[in-house]
Amino acid sequence: MRSDEEREYVEYVSGRLPRLHRAAYLLCADSFQADDIVQTTLTSLYLGWRKAVRADNLDGYVHRILVRRFLDEKRRPWTRVLLGDRIPETPAVADRDVEAHDSLMAALRTLPKGQRAVIVLRFFSDLSVEATAEALGCSTGNVKSQCSRGLAALRTVLGESALEGTRYEA
Repeated sequence: MRSDEEREYVEYVSGRLPRLHRAAYLLCADSFQADDIVQTTLTSLYLGWRKAVRADNLDGYVHRILVRRFLDEKRRPWTRVLLGDRIPETPAVADRDVEAHDSLMAALRTLPKGQRAVIVLRFFSDLSVEATAEALGCSTGNVKSQCSRGLAALRTVLGESALEGTRYEA
């Protein structure tokens, strides 16, 4: 890669890294796995940077890679192996409502992968319906129906007040 292309890549990744990590974390609910998913996403992006910069929507292109890496990780049998005899406690994060955070993460895990991916990309990564459809390689109608079903399921689990302001409009 030429130095100007590498500089563009570094600038792009520097600006998007927190957002990508947040999306990965919301998909898998594990900070370490999210790190791995983001790392493999950025490696793929680096290797295909020349093709990626020609995409109409670079953010959608990158989120599509991210979701595919998440799905690839879920398919691997080694991800179901627990290496210790107990799960380590996760420390509470300051300045967050830990109970609400845990409830949201548990509710997200109850959703099917497709609905979870749509909800994360639409509401936590702030992608449009069109960008989400491009990232997932599906139609905008599919995004809308998955989003509607996912929000309905989350409202059932969390209650209506937990999702105020997320009314889905076509």
